[in-house]
Amino acid sequence: MNSINLFPTRFKKIGWMIFVPASILGIFSLFSGYEPAALVLNVPSFFIDELFKTSKFFGFVENNIFNELIGILIIVGGLFVAFSRETDEDEFISKLRLDSLVWATYVNYGVLVISFLLVHDIAFYYVMLFNMFTILLFFIMRFNVRLHQFRKSV
Repeated sequence: MNSINLFPTRFKKIGWMIFVPASILGIFSLFSGYEPAALVLNVPSFFIDELFKTSKFFGFVENNIFNELIGILIIVGGLFVAFSRETDEDEFISKLRLDSLVWATYVNYGVLVISFLLVHDIAFYYVMLFNMFTILLFFIMRFNVRLHQFRKSV
């Protein structure tokens, strides 16, 4: 069977150490509006469309990069957790991984379709913000629950 490229096993622990604190910080920042003043920098931007100013296709903008850093940490940590090899990786776990990924994709887009129909205005912005990360979250939850159930039954 063709094996998929996975991170080494040790990356799972590193991923959890990144993913959990970054997720907590991200949720805290989202609801409190917290952004450290030290992280305000001039950063490159591919498209600049500021209110009451001319639009540009490239330039530099002053931006607090806290949210970008948190988003990157959540994604990297989530990828490490989700796609690190198990110590006893075999064909069953590979199939379980694939089934969980397909399930997470269906659930993620199901939630998005329902959100298109039932959530509007600024609340939809928050749905889209969370939707960037939910496919990883749904996969991690489903895969680990199913793996735990399997190991418990054996």
